[in-house]
Order: sequence, then C-alpha cells, then structure tokens
Amino acid sequence: MIKRMTIFIRNDNRRSVAWKKKIEQYIAEKYPEIILSTNKPQVVIALGGDGTILEASRTFRKHAPITLGLNLGHVGFLASVRQSSQFLKAIDALLAGEHRETKRMMITARVYRKEKLIHECDCLNEVTAQGLMIAAKMTVSVDGYPLQNIHGTGVIISTPTGSTAYNLSSHGPIVTPDIHCMIITELLDHNIPTPSIVVKRTKTIHVDITEVRKRGVLSLTATNTPIDAVLTVDDMDLFPLEAGDRIEVVNSEHFVRFAEFEDNYFLKSIQKKFAFR
Repeated sequence: MIKRMTIFIRNDNRRSVAWKKKIEQYIAEKYPEIILSTNKPQVVIALGGDGTILEASRTFRKHAPITLGLNLGHVGFLASVRQSSQFLKAIDALLAGEHRETKRMMITARVYRKEKLIHECDCLNEVTAQGLMIAAKMTVSVDGYPLQNIHGTGVIISTPTGSTAYNLSSHGPIVTPDIHCMIITELLDHNIPTPSIVVKRTKTIHVDITEVRKRGVLSLTATNTPIDAVLTVDDMDLFPLEAGDRIEVVNSEHFVRFAEFEDNYFLKSIQKKFAFR
C-alpha cells in the first residue's frame, strides 16, 4: 500500500508550480492518509518535461520509488501521462493499483585520473565525453578490446531509455527499453565514421582520452577553471576531462521504475514523435 509520496518540479516552470498546488490539494482532500514527503517516498510524481523526469529519477534512485511522470513538456518520452486532463485520473489509477511498472536500467560512469577515481555518477539516459572548441582524440574499448579510435567531437554511451535522446539526434539506433544494453555512438569523427555498437549490459566500456588540445577559451562558472573537454551526464552534470583520463561505464546497481497505464506505450511515443499514421 502506498503511504508516502512526493511531487518533484522545477520551480521556474509556472505550469508545474500551479499543478503541484492542485495535486497537493487533491491528495489532501481525497487521500488524507497519504503523506507528502521527500523522505523515502514510495511514489515520485514528476511534473514537467523529460528533463524534469530525468532529474527526479536520479534524485531518488537509491530508494527505487515508482516514478509517475506527468508531461508538461513536448513529446514526453519518459512521461506516464501526456495530457494534463488525465493527470488526476492517473493518480487515482496508480493508488488503486491499476498500473503496470516497467524497470529502466541506469549506467554508472567513473572517471580515473592517474589511476585514481576522481568522479562517479549514475544516469538514466546517457554519458557523453566530448571536446568543446576543437576535436579530441579518444579510444573506446569493450571488455578490453579497442573498437573505436575517435578523432572528433566525442562519443555517447546511452541506455535504451536514452536511445531516443542525444543518441537519436546523432543518428544512433532506437532501442526499446525492455532490452537491457548499452549503445556506443561516436560524434562527428574526422576518421571514416563507424556505426553505433550495441553491447550487452554486463560489458565494461572504457573511453581513454588520448589527446585534448588546450585552448582555455571556456571555463567553469563556479571555479573559473579552463575546460577543453567534458563528461556530461543526462545533459545535466558536467565534469572537466583531461588527456590521460579514463572513463569507465558499467551497468548501475540502481534502476528506475516507471508507472504505465497503456499497452505499447513506448511504441506509441515513437509513433507520435515521427508522426506515423
């Protein structure tokens, strides 16, 4: 039985703020036994676009709550419900147990510098290593076997959930979320382009940064540290990279549970995005 819930929003989104107040009032009146709290919630209601849902999923991943994504963005690949007219009905259905849960894998990225772990993070969509103002050189290996020598912008390692995000924009394949794997897609390689590679989730992927030309044109706002290459995670977290760094990407011990109310919901999302008739 669900007793604890929380509502996750970005406060700069006026529609999300308004809907949060409306849902809080609705739950207080119809489900007074439900406690709204960020402390180990069983359900996270994420109000916003896919970026908000991604942030909510990562924020609460350690407790693996059910994520109910209510779309206030565009297509809403990660949303459980796309039409605001159905938001309250979806909450009723969830609390009545009239939903299906789907598990989405996450991946863990670790950055090693001089063999010392200096950064670690989880993500639901993708990890990207890339040069900023100029091409970088890097080698991608799977279980110790070098597969790509990239001299270009960089590389994306995505989950099936992230296959419809940056990976898709970079002409990588769409993979249905029930297939647990990782997708390696290079970004604007100056060499002869190689196709995306899909590998089993039990594999270990390494990205070795072999060359980064230092120009110092850009810098981190917080520290004023010059950066020429970065690791980005779910298009949110940013970590500066240097030549000699090694990035390790593996299947995470955490996962995200999404609530669904329709059969073939992911395929319907694809249909909607590409306007299939």
